[in-house]
Amino acid sequence: MNTSNTFAFKTLLAVVAGLLSAGAAVAAIPITHWSHASGAQIYLVQSQAIPMVDVQIDFDAGSRRDPSAQAGLAGVTAGMADKGVLARGAEPALDENALGEAWADLGAAFGAHAGNDRMSFSLRSLTYPDLLAKSVQLAARQLGEPAFPEAVWLRERQRLDAALREANTRPGTLAGRAFASAVYGRHPYGFEMTPETLARIGVADMKALYGGLILPCRAKVTLVGAIDRNQSDALVTQLLSRLPQQASAAACPPLPPVAEVAPLTQASEQRIAFDSAQTHILIGQPGFKRDDPDYFALTVGNYILGGGGFVSRLTDEVREKRGLSYSVGSGFAPGLHAGAFTVSLQTRPEQAEKALQVAREVLAGFVADGPLETELKAAKDNLIGGFALRLDSNRKLLDNVAAIAWNNLPLDYLDTWTQQVEKVTLQDIRSAFARKLQLQKMATVILGRAP
Repeated sequence: MNTSNTFAFKTLLAVVAGLLSAGAAVAAIPITHWSHASGAQIYLVQSQAIPMVDVQIDFDAGSRRDPSAQAGLAGVTAGMADKGVLARGAEPALDENALGEAWADLGAAFGAHAGNDRMSFSLRSLTYPDLLAKSVQLAARQLGEPAFPEAVWLRERQRLDAALREANTRPGTLAGRAFASAVYGRHPYGFEMTPETLARIGVADMKALYGGLILPCRAKVTLVGAIDRNQSDALVTQLLSRLPQQASAAACPPLPPVAEVAPLTQASEQRIAFDSAQTHILIGQPGFKRDDPDYFALTVGNYILGGGGFVSRLTDEVREKRGLSYSVGSGFAPGLHAGAFTVSLQTRPEQAEKALQVAREVLAGFVADGPLETELKAAKDNLIGGFALRLDSNRKLLDNVAAIAWNNLPLDYLDTWTQQVEKVTLQDIRSAFARKLQLQKMATVILGRAP
């Protein structure tokens, strides 16, 4: 793509971001949902102002489906999906360089990544008829006919192995790995790719995962942009056309269930010797699932406890009043299963015991008594006032609508988000934290050198 076209495309992206930002706070965001003939679920937000569309296709093929001996399989499979496409009929094979050039010529982009729960494919294109048709055709090839070239995988595996070994020299990596193991046990959320699990992954394993999980009937497709329902349905038909097809949506083979994260039965504390300038401290336990009815109470409460940066209680007590840590915070990571609740901080080795004590005291006080009225009001003001920033670009809007689709949330979720935050009471937060957090059963990891 030449320089003038590149500039025009970037200009359009900037304009659409501004329009979405201006409109998000004052207008409802209508989401249209229907079932595609293949069984795929489609979610559409129309925005006709700018000729652009963003598409995300999600499959239940995240790392929770990884075998423990091949932790990292979903992630590397997604990463290899853009390393070339197979030949088909008159269409020649494209290696990774040719594929990249083809996308650049279209001024469009297509990529994949995998998280804990889902493998996601994203397409961005202008909606001018000639460009969009070519972009969708190329995306369909990449989605349905990835090459998974052996030589490229051997190169990538060597690069990943070096990166993993380098990461294993970092205290944050080692502390995080120990904490994940302590919180999740044998649940796949706790699996970490290592040089050993990486060495067990081959091209055949990627093809088996891809062929078994990436099926049209399992897709959730989100579209945001200048495209109507009929165009969206036709676009999805073409995007999914090169994947294995079922005779009917009802014939979609069910996936085996994944066990829930087991609650911790007792407290644990690991002290790991490591010669680093800072001691890393992590405290936590399994938290809650994304569809939990306590979601808003826990979100607002955690903003007060440790998720609000400099306005949070942990920052005030640990950093501002005592100078025990430069940064300290807390967070939940809800997913299809109970993601971890984590309090994290780094401090000097000679302050580690005091910092740990204060962090535990703040957490215990919050669970016992909840926030103050002034803290609750400030948290609501910040969260509600910043809501528009969650939707100030096409990408952010797509992410939010895709999350609604993935988690089966109400279609008016974004329209009612601020009202849900406003409704949270002090008692809601106290009750939710008391239900979810068991202080006497938390896992603690302290990694660093002796003072």
